[in-house]
Amino acid sequence: MLAGDFRHTRAMSEALAGPLSDADATIQSMEDASPAKWHLAHTTWFWETFLLRDHAQGYRLYREDWPFLFNSYYEAEGERIARFSRGLLSRPTLAELLEWRGHVNAAMERVLGDPALEPLIRLGIAHEQQHQELLLTDIKHALFQNPLGPAMFEGAPEPAEPVAESGWHTHPGGIAMIGHDGSGFALDNEGPRHRVLLEPFALAYRLVTNGDWQDFIDDGGYRTAVLWLSDGWSWVKDERIAAPLYWRGDEHFTHAGWQPRDRNAPVTHISYFEADAYASWAGARLPTEFEWEAIAQGHDPAGGNQLDGAHPVLPRGGTDLFGDCWQFTRSGYLPYPRFRPAEGAVGEYNGKFMSGQFVLKGASCATARGHSRASYRNFFYPHQRWQFTGLRLAKDT
Repeated sequence: MLAGDFRHTRAMSEALAGPLSDADATIQSMEDASPAKWHLAHTTWFWETFLLRDHAQGYRLYREDWPFLFNSYYEAEGERIARFSRGLLSRPTLAELLEWRGHVNAAMERVLGDPALEPLIRLGIAHEQQHQELLLTDIKHALFQNPLGPAMFEGAPEPAEPVAESGWHTHPGGIAMIGHDGSGFALDNEGPRHRVLLEPFALAYRLVTNGDWQDFIDDGGYRTAVLWLSDGWSWVKDERIAAPLYWRGDEHFTHAGWQPRDRNAPVTHISYFEADAYASWAGARLPTEFEWEAIAQGHDPAGGNQLDGAHPVLPRGGTDLFGDCWQFTRSGYLPYPRFRPAEGAVGEYNGKFMSGQFVLKGASCATARGHSRASYRNFFYPHQRWQFTGLRLAKDT
């Protein structure tokens, strides 16, 4: 099972990058994003650095100078190229990096059967799945910069499913247990499990749609200061924001190029500022991460529209709590009571980013199916919106 999951994950990364040329895979459209080629290399660096170097007897680094290129933010692993310079790496080539991936895959076969290494291997699989989603969102942003609107995958996305206008998951409030329960794999930021006190609330059955968002725009949502947080209003004015990212007229940009925008599909590529303003306009609010998790504990985390292969990805709608897009909460990304980061360099994975970001829950159409769970905590800064981010309304009852 573990070996199969490793092989499947490694193959999926390469399948996602399969339609890209070396030039496609090298470009970097902004500092928040990384080239597709870099994602393929960084995930390989992770396996080489944290598994093979220390646990595969006699293993030698494939190239002594590549860790400097493909370390991300692990201070314990030394110096690294500046993040904004990743798009300048025309060499090594995509073909050379794929050869490296094959070399590391073969070496990993020697350690996949070691039970003592299973937690670290599981972490490596989760890490690569996260970078699969980043690869998809980053290349989408890069291709969007091209006036030709090139498609990464051929074929029009599937149409969205119309969903009823109303319906709420209700919760009576009280003490809820939050965080990972210790069964199976989890990231360190999902624990420790602890108690929270909830007031009675309700969470919408469905995500906010493109049609809902168009109504918000038509009603002057982006021109009405009272709806916005102060920082959000400054962002709207400074950046001249008037619609979600990738909108143009009645179209939006997708991995299949420019496509007609479906009113029934969940809105996505919005910031926390936009999600909060919409909720205010709708007479509702964003849920806390604890409210969302309390409802989600009764739902299938592998359900809904999630990533199953190399094909166009786009929200399609439905009433599943997971899938389509990551859902903003009003909760800041902070440590749980008694939180301790993992020991060693892998302890830098989550804990040091617990400042100034907001928690998102669920999974998106670009999230590998099976990657997420009710306790999973995604996080981004409030102005960022190149990820598949959306919202589900909440209200007090």
